[in-house]
Amino acid sequence: MKDLKEIIRDLSEYDSATVQNAMILIRGFTSETQDYTGPSLKSFYLGQKPVVGIAITAKVTPLNKQKTVIDWDNYYDEVAKCDLPVIGVLQDIEKDKGRAAIMGDGMAHKHKALGAVGVIAEGSIRDLPGIIQAKCPIWGTGRVPGHGPFNLIETQTQVEVANLLINPNDLLIGDKDGITRIPIEIAEETLKVCEEVRLKESKVINEFKKKIINTKEK
Repeated sequence: MKDLKEIIRDLSEYDSATVQNAMILIRGFTSETQDYTGPSLKSFYLGQKPVVGIAITAKVTPLNKQKTVIDWDNYYDEVAKCDLPVIGVLQDIEKDKGRAAIMGDGMAHKHKALGAVGVIAEGSIRDLPGIIQAKCPIWGTGRVPGHGPFNLIETQTQVEVANLLINPNDLLIGDKDGITRIPIEIAEETLKVCEEVRLKESKVINEFKKKIINTKEK
């Protein structure tokens, strides 16, 4: 039996679609709001592999002053103390969501310094060249150049990202297709089934490739 750190490491060898296919074989279809993100979320920088980690969540407002806020250390302390790879998950809860940035290059460098492997923003990002320089995989719903008063409202509560509900400490895999949520109770079985899915799909694709080559030669 593998520990969760090993499972996270090995899942990064697969893409989010293969993981989602594996989970269908294990548990059948489930609601998309519990399964994967919708098309509004974009991958702006990924790196060489899919990103797998534990969700540390935050609800933020980047545009207007708020009466009740909490210190950002509450969020960053959660990132720092997790002994597993972390994916920061930020949700913009302003009325005019996306009008101001909730993630930039300074935050990217801080996340990486604290051990995070990526950040998902349900909202806009900025300073993309600096985020890439930090080698911080990043997803967001748009890009803008600025923000107003930037407030942390909640941390380690349920958030919604591109129609996917994410709870604190959920296991996530992200790539250029988006984010897939993996229930931890089936994570190890999902890893095993991923290899079966990959082998089966490779055989089918290779057969199609042969037919394409034969068609061109005729």
